[in-house]
Amino acid sequence: MAEKTKHPVQENLKKNIEYLREELGIGKSFDVIQLDVEYAGREMALFLVDGFVKDDILLYIMQLLAKLEPGALDIDTLKKLVKTYIPYVEVETTDDLDKVADMVLAGPTALAVDGVAEVILIDARTYPVRGPQEPDTERVVRGSRDGFVETLVFNTALTRRRIRDRTLRMEYMQVGRRSQTDVVVSYIEDIADPEMVKKVKDSISKIDTDGLPMGEKTIEEFISGQHWNPFPTVRYTERPDTAATHLYEGHVCIIVDGSPSVLITPTTFWHHLQHAEEYRNKPLVGAYLRMVRFMAVWSSLFMLPLWYLFAVKPELLPEKLAFIGPNDPGQIPLFLQFFLIEIGIDVLRMAAIHTPTSLATALGLVAALMIGQVAVEVGLLTNEVILYLAIAAIGTFATPSYEMSLANRLVRIFLLVLTAAFQLYGFLIGVVLFIILLARMNSFGVPYLWPFIPFNPRAFRDVLVRSPIPLKNRRPRILKPQDPDR
Repeated sequence: MAEKTKHPVQENLKKNIEYLREELGIGKSFDVIQLDVEYAGREMALFLVDGFVKDDILLYIMQLLAKLEPGALDIDTLKKLVKTYIPYVEVETTDDLDKVADMVLAGPTALAVDGVAEVILIDARTYPVRGPQEPDTERVVRGSRDGFVETLVFNTALTRRRIRDRTLRMEYMQVGRRSQTDVVVSYIEDIADPEMVKKVKDSISKIDTDGLPMGEKTIEEFISGQHWNPFPTVRYTERPDTAATHLYEGHVCIIVDGSPSVLITPTTFWHHLQHAEEYRNKPLVGAYLRMVRFMAVWSSLFMLPLWYLFAVKPELLPEKLAFIGPNDPGQIPLFLQFFLIEIGIDVLRMAAIHTPTSLATALGLVAALMIGQVAVEVGLLTNEVILYLAIAAIGTFATPSYEMSLANRLVRIFLLVLTAAFQLYGFLIGVVLFIILLARMNSFGVPYLWPFIPFNPRAFRDVLVRSPIPLKNRRPRILKPQDPDR
């Protein structure tokens, strides 16, 4: 495939200005600015986007250039400007006008000089940014309170703060024909499997789209390739310490400009069930918390369809457990009750997202009254349905990965439908299909259920029990790390 024709920078400043004005839409967009200046008797032009430039830095550079005597730039103009008269850290040159236009729209300032066949790019940009506060979805009782933000450079700095390894690599890429979104692939070169790194980079480089309107989520859909599978094959995190932990294990992280979430690849099913809080406590406490979390997740998956099965087939229950069945089945079939309350919970969740914080308490009261006692009194729902749905909902909220919790909710509804249709056989078939689905999945070549399938005793022990850190002296074998010992 032939490369696009490059528009070279010419020594004639007016021709360069004419091309850049058209490409940047100067005169059509109020925030794209062209400044015509003259320093040392030489005509120049500055191109920048208002709001992306540090005004004090640009003003300082302009003041220094204004002090130049006429004729100071007659010889070696470009060399003198770049190495002597522009006192800034990030300065580069290019002879491609297309690159100049792309860079200006990304934030840097371009300086075109009459008689010079290259344009100087001054990366004195700044972005509107919020503080790196603790992310809402990954809170811990003890631990760091900083989290990733929407600015790429800040996120790479937060990662480097925790990893001072000389071989930590931050490889820069751009994705999107129109958006030219900045993407960084991060890994520790001495640990990560080179084939894995190459696979991730190749997946990103093959993305062919005009833009990334949803940032890291769009990238995930392109590189995962399993569009109709609800289970996530990458893990999202907004915590720098979590990202650093996975980098030390041999994972590859993808950082996208404009997104506060970092993608961790590859991941297994069990990665989505772990939380930083487990490692912020003593090993025994952390192991207990993990067991409780696993129980909550399994409850969110199997509690409702299993109870429904026992409700419609009470002969499957021992006499001592007969009390769990519905004492009053109500006026509406149990399956329809479950369906209505599942939809109701999702409606409440969406309403909570769109409700201002000041009204959240009022929403909670309305929900408690509508789906609580009143629904039971009018015969719409039974007490048992509300009880077991509440247990399943708590398990859903206890799942550390938001994407995994949504996938589990769909599996729960699928199991309910099969159980309602075929009762015991439907439940068993649904569970088997669920396990087969997970067993057939992989994330960048890593089996999704590893170390359960294929079985690895040592690694599976670390999955079930939060092991003491001093005993975790080996990196996951499935990642094929170059340095397997910690």
